[in-house]
Amino acid sequence: MIHELTSEEQKSAVASFMNKVYGWMSIALAITALTAMYIASDADLIMTIISNKLLYYGLFFAQIGLVWYISGSIDKISAEKATLLYLAYSMLLGVTLSIIFIIYTSESIASTFMVTALTFGAMSLYGFTTKKDLTSLGSFAFMALIGLIIATVVNMFLQSSMLNYIIGYAGVLIFVALTAYDTQKIKKMAIRGFNDAEQEKKGAIMGALTLYLDFINLFLFMLRFLGDRK
Repeated sequence: MIHELTSEEQKSAVASFMNKVYGWMSIALAITALTAMYIASDADLIMTIISNKLLYYGLFFAQIGLVWYISGSIDKISAEKATLLYLAYSMLLGVTLSIIFIIYTSESIASTFMVTALTFGAMSLYGFTTKKDLTSLGSFAFMALIGLIIATVVNMFLQSSMLNYIIGYAGVLIFVALTAYDTQKIKKMAIRGFNDAEQEKKGAIMGALTLYLDFINLFLFMLRFLGDRK
C-alpha cells in the first residue's frame, strides 16, 4: 500500500525524488565528459576508434541496446543493476562522443555546454513549475522526433546542406520541448508515489536517463550551430 501523504509531505517527497534524478543525471554527464576528454587526449586510441568502422558502429549499437534493455527491463532488474547499466551507458557514450574534440575546438564545446545547461535548466524548471498539462506537447515532440530521424537518414544519401540546417534547428526545438515534457512526466511519477524504496530508486534512474538523453541530444544539436570547427 502507498502511504497517503499530506500536502507538505508530498512536496518534500517530490523535491527529494527530483534531487535524486538530477543528481544521477549530473553524475552521468560528468562520466561522459571525463571519458570523452580522456579518449580525446590519447591520439592513438581515438584514431583506432575513428578508423575502425566496425568498432565505432559496434559501440554505437551497443549504446542503443543498453538503453532499450534498461527501459524494457526496469521492472524486472534490481535497482543496483539498473544503476550499473546506466553508468556503463554514460561511459560508453563518452567513448563515441570523444570525436567531437577532433571536430570542434575545446572552447566552443565548453561554451556550447554552458548554453545547453542554461537552456535545459530553464525548460526543466518550466516543466516542473507549470500548471499546464504538457502531454500534447510531448506527443507532438515525439512524432516530430520520428520525422527528424527519418529526415536524418534520408539526408545521409542526399547530403543537402539546407536539409541539414533544418534538421539542426528542428532538433533543438524538439529536445527543448521534450525537456519540459519529460520533467513534468517525472514529477507526476513522483507525485503518484512508489510502493517501496527499490521502486523509487529505479524510478530515479529512469528519470535521470530520460533527462540525460534530452540534455545530450540538445547539446549535440546546439553544437552544430555554436561549435567552432578546427
